[in-house]
Amino acid sequence: MSNRAEFVPLAVVALLTAALVGVVAWLLVRAPASGVPADSALPALNASLNGATTLCLVFGWLAIRMRRVRWHRGWMLTAAGLSACFLVSYVVHHYQVGSVRFVGPAWLRALYLAVLVPHVVLSAAMVPLVLTTLWRALSADFARHRRVARWTLPLWLVVSVTGVLVYWMLYHLSPSFR
Repeated sequence: MSNRAEFVPLAVVALLTAALVGVVAWLLVRAPASGVPADSALPALNASLNGATTLCLVFGWLAIRMRRVRWHRGWMLTAAGLSACFLVSYVVHHYQVGSVRFVGPAWLRALYLAVLVPHVVLSAAMVPLVLTTLWRALSADFARHRRVARWTLPLWLVVSVTGVLVYWMLYHLSPSFR
């Protein structure tokens, strides 16, 4: 693929990434919408979407290891769709509720932050990685797809697993939600 043909999709990826990171950053610093209950079911839905994404990623990886390209494509597109649903649900939840603070013992808060910080940083990196990996696969640029997918898959797995951990720590270990 020529550099010129690659420019437009990568520019779109960069713009989408910047827009999404900007929206999430804005949601985390603004005051939440008024009149919305803080006990929303969306965090549990988000954790479920992250867990399902993890399973799809593992099944997709296993499928390509067995040279089942069609299955691989299906699992990975499902993982991308679940991640997109997660992003929508995450934005809606944080629009309604704002940031939720971990309330617990200092040692547990330190552990929570040790999981949360890499999760957040890697989450921002995942948007361009996933979109680039998908673009290269869908445009049949498989050599470059494989090169970027070697980074995308393990990082995406870390993000989806730590997403479930963050939910569990915040909503099941934090005393304010018991």
